[in-house]
Amino acid sequence: MPKTSSYQKDLIESLKDPCEAAAYLNAAIEEGDRSVFLLALRNVAEAHGGMAALAEKANLSRESLYRMLSKKGNPEIKSLYTLLHAMGLRLAIEAEPNTCEAA
Repeated sequence: MPKTSSYQKDLIESLKDPCEAAAYLNAAIEEGDRSVFLLALRNVAEAHGGMAALAEKANLSRESLYRMLSKKGNPEIKSLYTLLHAMGLRLAIEAEPNTCEAA
């Protein structure tokens, strides 16, 4: 009988790819729920070696990273930018579809 792997394990493995991680985080943002986005960030952090490794890479304390990504976390934009940069990602702003004039 073939072994099956858990959804979480497969998810974390796929989030090691920066393009997959970016799409995953963008989908979480579109949900419009901060806790969903923070959970997505925790999953991407786990894919990048876990909280301790990522905190070191981002020059953040492990405790502040845990606090920032907790269910009640409220990361400052600077901390979010630093964290994303450490994961090889960046923050971008896009116009809503059909809001830009045609050139």
